Amino acid sequence: MSAPQAAGTAWRRRMVARVADEKHRTATALELFFDLCFVVAVAQTSAAFEEELAAGHVGSGVLGYGLVFFAIWWAWMNFTWFASAYDTDDIPYRLLTVVQIGGALVMSAGTAAALQHGDYTVITWGYVVMRLAMVSQWLRAARSDPERRRSCLRYAAGILVVQTGWLAHLVVPGDLRLPAHAVLALAELAVPVWAERAANTTWHPRHIAERFGLFTLIVLGESITAAAGAVRAALDTDATFGDIATLVLGGTLTVCALWWLYFAQNASRRLGNFTTATLWGYGHYAVFACAAAVGAGLAVNVAQATGHGHLTAYGAAAAYTVPVAGFVLSVWLLHRTAAGHSTAPDVVHALAVAAILAATFAPAPVLVTGVVAALLVAATCVPRERDGIRAAAA
Repeated sequence: MSAPQAAGTAWRRRMVARVADEKHRTATALELFFDLCFVVAVAQTSAAFEEELAAGHVGSGVLGYGLVFFAIWWAWMNFTWFASAYDTDDIPYRLLTVVQIGGALVMSAGTAAALQHGDYTVITWGYVVMRLAMVSQWLRAARSDPERRRSCLRYAAGILVVQTGWLAHLVVPGDLRLPAHAVLALAELAVPVWAERAANTTWHPRHIAERFGLFTLIVLGESITAAAGAVRAALDTDATFGDIATLVLGGTLTVCALWWLYFAQNASRRLGNFTTATLWGYGHYAVFACAAAVGAGLAVNVAQATGHGHLTAYGAAAAYTVPVAGFVLSVWLLHRTAAGHSTAPDVVHALAVAAILAATFAPAPVLVTGVVAALLVAATCVPRERDGIRAAAA
């Protein structure tokens, strides 16, 4: 911990801002526990999305998935950004974090109803519980950090007002709910921009990059778990491994390539200002959502291959290729934006995204997608790492 945090006891410390260039700053055990609890919501959302796709409810499934995942991503990201600046790790901080974990579990319980029946009551209450806990955290920070008090109070006020809007959203007539949802989501996104204009909080670039990287790992791991469950379910029926061999190979290649692409660059060196960091953080909505959808898409293709799917062959393929292409595109744009300039392999990434989407119409779309993703790694990441090793040795 930094020196200011050492004041006080484990029961209660003064919530002063942590140093932005603090040495050896890493994710805490509480943050890792928070992530593991949040992945329950990710898993439930991915499973409900898979069921909607398998049933042929593509339009409503995609819309519901996007709305639900926004709540998961935004609640997680706001806690992460606050913890980077004000983590005191005392009893009040831990208890409020536990309240947020409870809200995440309530959200998990409501994801199926939201996607399958359009009932957002449970998930909204879980989300509001998490966000109101953040109001308490920001008020505590405002009391202890006079230099950034205006910023902290803006966060608290903005979050509180928007949560009132979410509760009111539950009684809005059905045909107005989607526009109201869009307005409230934009208001959520605007709160940090408005608050940080008063004074920048002292988030830690390396800590932020590590936290987002860890959550990316967890979401990719959830995709593997979902796909493994689908394969096991298929083998428990009359399917043979030969029926799904190309899906297993292609899925493995894909997930390994997505991991490699994401961690190919050092994001922390490029998160030097609030504007860049905001674009980078907001862009992770697509990264996380696409990563979680990859597992659902693979499960749909397994069901299709074993005669249990209700989509067309092209529809099942698109359920896989579209999120993979979305992940590759999002990660490429995030790295490109963080770098602040165009990079030489830009055309390679663009061609890879086009090839992955074209794989929708290939005879073995999952396998072709995995091969294209692996070739993208070979064309962009391996040469870069090789050059880095040579430069370090010189």
